[in-house]
Amino acid sequence: MTIRHLRIFIEVVINGSMSAAASKLYISQPTVSQAIRELEEHYGVLLFNRLNRRLYITDAGEKLFSYAKSVVKQFDQMEEKMLNINQKEKIRIGSTITVGECILSDLINIFAKKEPNIEVYSYVNNTQIIESKLLDSEIDIGIVEGEIKSPDLICFPEVKDYLVLICSTSHPFAKKKTIKLEELADESFAMREKGSGTRELFEKYMSNNGFEIKIAFEGNSPEAIKKEVINNNYLAVISICLVEKEIKNSQIHVIESAEGAWDRYFSIVHHKDKVLTKGMKSLIEVVRDNKNISTCIKKHSASRLVK
Repeated sequence: MTIRHLRIFIEVVINGSMSAAASKLYISQPTVSQAIRELEEHYGVLLFNRLNRRLYITDAGEKLFSYAKSVVKQFDQMEEKMLNINQKEKIRIGSTITVGECILSDLINIFAKKEPNIEVYSYVNNTQIIESKLLDSEIDIGIVEGEIKSPDLICFPEVKDYLVLICSTSHPFAKKKTIKLEELADESFAMREKGSGTRELFEKYMSNNGFEIKIAFEGNSPEAIKKEVINNNYLAVISICLVEKEIKNSQIHVIESAEGAWDRYFSIVHHKDKVLTKGMKSLIEVVRDNKNISTCIKKHSASRLVK
């Protein structure tokens, strides 16, 4: 049994037939049939039932498919690392939009000084997209603020952050010390796009308390959201790190959750099967050594949101 056997088996499962797998792999159908037969003989199990010229994967086949995908993926990673062992290491970092706006640039700057011989590629998108790219091995390390769903990803909360509700200083809420939760029901919101960790946390909070969010604006740019708040008197929920300038300039008023319901962390994420290189471990250390890099979390005048 070889990696080649597993690659052929995986293609048969994915494509549903030996002829389709042969076409995909640019080999003959008898070669595919032989590889499957050799696998079945090697393990002493039936991998497919053949009924009316169609293939139906067996329970044993399902188990092998799960193992084979993992083995082939790790083999390909080993090949890539070993063939490039004498080349300059490159780390692909994926961060969510809030992390990208708040701390990514500073972290990369610190890391570059520590590891000047490592190339860094960074990519910014929402939590859902970053999770997908980690699972597809398109990035090596993620730094996210949202909840990671896949059990195949390992997540370490590291950098403290929290969300605030914001309004313009001309909004009626800006003159109140306390705002009741039910007062939000008739307000228009500028919200992040679906897949955003920021949006998911606030939506869950509102839903758990029996309220819907009236969305008037939706987008993936924190700057655009802040403009909608200032210019159109919308409300928005955003990381405290992203409104420091507007608070200082008296453009935005902050409303905090009285019960601390929006406290969260920026987390380091990587695939559970990822072989962490020396450079990746060094990057993780940089994040952990700079837990307080989010220096914008300061004392400020704020209203309180209560239930």
